[in-house]
Order: sequence, then structure tokens, then C-alpha cells
Amino acid sequence: MPRKRKKYRIISKKKLLELKPFLDDLVEKIEQPDYINDDPVQFMHAFDDKTDRELAGFFAATMAWGRRDIVNAKVEDLLNRMNNRPSDFILNYSESDAPNFEGFKHRTFKPVDLHWLTKTLQSILLKFGDFEKFWAFCDDQAKCQKRDLISVFHEQFFTFHPEIPRRVRKHVSNPEKNSSAKRLYMYLRWVIRKGSPVDPGTMDFISPAELKIPLDVHVARQARKLGLLSRKQNDWKSVLELTKRMKILDPEDPAKYDYALFGIGVLGSDIPEELVVNKRVE
Repeated sequence: MPRKRKKYRIISKKKLLELKPFLDDLVEKIEQPDYINDDPVQFMHAFDDKTDRELAGFFAATMAWGRRDIVNAKVEDLLNRMNNRPSDFILNYSESDAPNFEGFKHRTFKPVDLHWLTKTLQSILLKFGDFEKFWAFCDDQAKCQKRDLISVFHEQFFTFHPEIPRRVRKHVSNPEKNSSAKRLYMYLRWVIRKGSPVDPGTMDFISPAELKIPLDVHVARQARKLGLLSRKQNDWKSVLELTKRMKILDPEDPAKYDYALFGIGVLGSDIPEELVVNKRVE
């Protein structure tokens, strides 16, 4: 019986640079305004107020699990339950508003999760006055402690209500448990990248150069086919490996290549046969 391959073949730096025009062309084709209509990022574009945009976006990214059309329908349902005024609803939230979440379900999200996420966001806004300032605080802590931003965000997010049920914690990723943190790094792509026809770019506490690739099964599969990712697992180590390679192509904006790899996997673009390095990718 042949041994199972532990790692996939990867291309050299020279070959990687030769691949750049292909990936850049995909980014240009896919990162267009009409992308917004089918993607959860649409809920950031639905509001004018900065806080509304960032809170709606946080819920949209956190719930971005599964088919995009279903995710979009569920986020729309949630925002309707918030009267389409997320910042006002969250700031004024009390136990008497909990029935607004009754009957809501998406994947493993239940009303109890929305209740505690809302209470936590309320506590963050009351203490920091702005969601971005909380992210900036977490980033300062992360740099001082030489830890990843998302790990510190997870830790700090759950300091506000020690009584929060353990089940709620799984909805906020933690790379220190080897999670890829795909949904939160997608959120950061939305709020940090500037000048994009898709990403609103509402925050400034870090630069786009500090973003990681939002790694999901579609992005990982195409990255392996192209010889950009050697690891078989879709975990934090794979995020770091793929991001390191994308920084070779664009050190100032590596996360833009999420569009290229996601587009190949989901939106029907094809990889030319001569560029396929690993034909049999699980």
C-alpha cells in the first residue's frame, strides 16, 4: 500500500514570481463592485454610520459559515431583529430585548449565542466608545506580548462577562488553539484594506501589510493545486505558510490574493493545466 503524502509539493520563489501575473489578473477580475451583491460584506455597505458598518460586519463575518446565499439570508434576518440599527440596538440592549432572538438558528448559532455576543459588544462599546479602539487595544497587547492579534482579541473579548457560557466561545476563533481564524481575518480584510471596490476599509489601527490570508477549504485547495501551500491541514500553521508566500508577491497587501484563490475555488475560474503543481488534492 503506498504511503499517504504528508505534504504537497511547493513551487520555488522564481516560479512563484512567475505566477504573480496570473494571480494579479484574477484579483482584478474578481475584486469588483458586483462581488458585493453575493457576499456577506454587503452588510457593511448597507450602512453609512461607521459603528453600524463595523458591528453589522462583525456579525456577518462571524456567521459566514456555509453557503453564501444562506449566510446572507441569516444575517439579514438577524439585522431585521435588530431593527436594522445594530449600534442603537446593541447599546440599548437589555434582558427584555432577548425575545428578539427567539427562533433564530444558523449552523450552531442559537439565541443564547446572539444574546451573549450582543451583551459583550455592548460592554466593549461602553468601555472603549468605539469598536476600532477595542481592536487597537488588543493589537497593542498582542505586540507587547508577541502574540497574534486574533488570539488576544479572543482572550479580551471574553473578559467582560466571566459568566458567559462556554458554547459561545467557539464562535470567536483562537489561533493559539490552531484555528485558521478565517472568519475574523476576513473581517479584518473588510475593515483594514483601503481603496478596494469591495472592502470598505473603515479602520486604521493596523496596516494591510499585517493582514493574514482568510483560509477556508476553497482557498486552501486551490493554493495546494498551485504549489503555494504544502500542509494538508487547514490550520493556523497553514495560514502563516500561505501568507508568507503571498507577502513575497505583495508585501504591502498580501490578503488581496484571497480574491484570486477564492475565485478559483468558488466562482468558477480555471487554473491553466501548466500551472497545476499538485493534481490530486484532497
